[in-house]
Amino acid sequence: MKVVLFAGGLGTRIAEETETRPKPMVEIGGKPILWHIMKIYSHYGFNEFIICLGYKGYLIKEYFMHYYLHNSDITIELGSNKVDVHHSKIEQFKVTLVDTGLETKTAGRLKRIEKYIGNEDFMLTYGDGVADINLNELRDFHKQHGKIATVTAVQPEARFGGLEISVEGSVTTFKEKPKGDGKWINGGFFVLKPEVFKYLDGNMDNIMWEDKPMENLAKDYQLMAYKHHGFWKCMDAMRDKLELEDLWQSNQAKWHTW
Repeated sequence: MKVVLFAGGLGTRIAEETETRPKPMVEIGGKPILWHIMKIYSHYGFNEFIICLGYKGYLIKEYFMHYYLHNSDITIELGSNKVDVHHSKIEQFKVTLVDTGLETKTAGRLKRIEKYIGNEDFMLTYGDGVADINLNELRDFHKQHGKIATVTAVQPEARFGGLEISVEGSVTTFKEKPKGDGKWINGGFFVLKPEVFKYLDGNMDNIMWEDKPMENLAKDYQLMAYKHHGFWKCMDAMRDKLELEDLWQSNQAKWHTW
């Protein structure tokens, strides 16, 4: 099953990092968050990726073009330009890199990679979110219900500690960063049937995948939610990047399942 990754957005809310590189190339533990996401999929045997490029997409192309050498010990004879590779730490990834436009929104990006999908179900996620999700269970859930689309639903932690206050004003309970208020949100990690492209008819360049296409799938009762109760984190802003880095450095990165 192929995995499609959205990696073309501007990342304006983390501009400190994205002035010089696309958001999926922002590093956690010395590796792009894109690499972390791909490793999550690879752990479950999903190694074929289609990456939707946009803003500074050439940097992602260069990263994978030089991936083998950057992850190997090498000897270079400058006079002859001979290169000997001694030891490599490489992945079994097969990566298709597709320029889907600088300003194209997510529905348009998805539509532009249709020709690389074929007639099989495929996975889709964003280039800035990690989780300890069991992707085999997600795939099986999708196959069992038979609908066109499955979205992973998550309950993110609140940004601040939660208080319960009595009438008199005393704090009766305090919980640091509790889960959300019971509402489930789109956590990415989709599984889709190729029939989903029927919901991308016409010019989709200015349409978000999360708007009209998903709304229409829901109206047609073709969208199911897989509830993920474990760890999930989206690198939406600089504070998220710092939190993910702290988790990685302290060996508490729950998405590190490989």
